Amino acid sequence: MIDKRGPATQDPPWAQRLCLALALLAMAMFLLLPLAAVFTEALRRGTGPALAALSDPDAIAAIWLTLLVAAVAVPVNTLGGIAAAWCIAKFDFPGRRLLITLIELPFSVSPVISGLVWVLIFGAQGWFGPWLQQHDIQIVFALPGLVLATIFVTFPFVARTLIPLMQDQGREAEETAATLGASGWQTFRRVTLPDIKWALLSGVLLCNARAMGEFGAVSVVSGHIRGETNTMPLHIEILYNEYQFAGAFAVAALLALLALVTLAAKALLERISGHSTAMEA
Repeated sequence: MIDKRGPATQDPPWAQRLCLALALLAMAMFLLLPLAAVFTEALRRGTGPALAALSDPDAIAAIWLTLLVAAVAVPVNTLGGIAAAWCIAKFDFPGRRLLITLIELPFSVSPVISGLVWVLIFGAQGWFGPWLQQHDIQIVFALPGLVLATIFVTFPFVARTLIPLMQDQGREAEETAATLGASGWQTFRRVTLPDIKWALLSGVLLCNARAMGEFGAVSVVSGHIRGETNTMPLHIEILYNEYQFAGAFAVAALLALLALVTLAAKALLERISGHSTAMEA
């Protein structure tokens, strides 16, 4: 007797349509609607007030500071993420599980706590605070503190993007290259990097998006000094608290636009990488 029923994993059409409708509804309510509200409020009074808010000296300083912090934090996390993923995926060593746990730590710790940690270490009453004051070195409430806080909360993105891929690829190619006399750098550049380049770019983009939008950690270490230590999220908060809604939503719209561009670039990279994989197959 032949069983004419479909496979157990195939849902009926009505269930598929229901799941799709629920997913689209949730996406519209929790993603598209808030984004539409931000851009609508930013342009409610026209483009003039929005452009004026973006051309304000404090807003310009916040924009440049956000880009500068991301420009420092993202390359540091890229190098650190590649090194961590390489060690975890290609080698067995004592403390490997501990390293994986440490990489995932920023995902489980509140960003506010991570900011407080840097204040405890480098603040005026912190462990190294007196020594830093004696040598006129400013970490907290300055650019270095913002960079450190951002590096901490964004470190997992590159590493967690690469680790599963590199583990799935195995170690045979690298071991073969080492057998043929290739150095570690040659092995990485000619064997490993071509296979992870698209995933690496995707992780870098995610890291950059989080770096630009980080609020909790940088809020603790910034000191909220206008024109000096306020990034775009902090500047938005100040404008909103001062009832400058047009300016707050204008800066928020710019920040959201940067995030959308980043996500669009990530989607394009995933499409290109999938096409490249299909062509190679």
